[in-house]
Amino acid sequence: MSDDPDHDSQTFREAMRDVRRLRDTSKRAPPAPKPPPRARFTRADQQEVLRESLLPPSDEAMLATGDELSFRRPHIPESVLVKLRRGHYTVDAELDLHGMTGAEAKAAMREFLTEAVTRRMSCVRIIHGKGRGSGPRGPVLKNVVNQWLQRIDNIQAFGSARQVDGGSGAVYVLLRVK
Repeated sequence: MSDDPDHDSQTFREAMRDVRRLRDTSKRAPPAPKPPPRARFTRADQQEVLRESLLPPSDEAMLATGDELSFRRPHIPESVLVKLRRGHYTVDAELDLHGMTGAEAKAAMREFLTEAVTRRMSCVRIIHGKGRGSGPRGPVLKNVVNQWLQRIDNIQAFGSARQVDGGSGAVYVLLRVK
């Protein structure tokens, strides 16, 4: 750096020779909003649920469920099931199966219930939906839940939830605490 201000000024101008003033951007339109994010596999999953719902039932007992689900082991008193369905037990956790295929629902329930038993939870809620979009086969997930929960030894009882908790689109599940 020199002591001559004229030399410094000339050096600065030479360095800035190719620089151009930016245009005024305050008059530009704001950028267009970004499109909302879309799940990558939603369409494929929905098509799988629809395909599954149109298949003939593999087990006629699956179709005999009606609107309300209700199950208890023989050693569980009816009064326990009544209390369960009325929401007298504190729900420790919940699982929502909406949009899953039958196979995905079974895997999700297996993992969820294993964790619930490990954590010594006594009551959980499983939301399966009412199956209104399932086609002629009926409520696929509801039937899977009904059939599958009856086969698990750690399940003491289950019954459709109160309206405020999902009604016939969800079940309270009473687990055996070891």
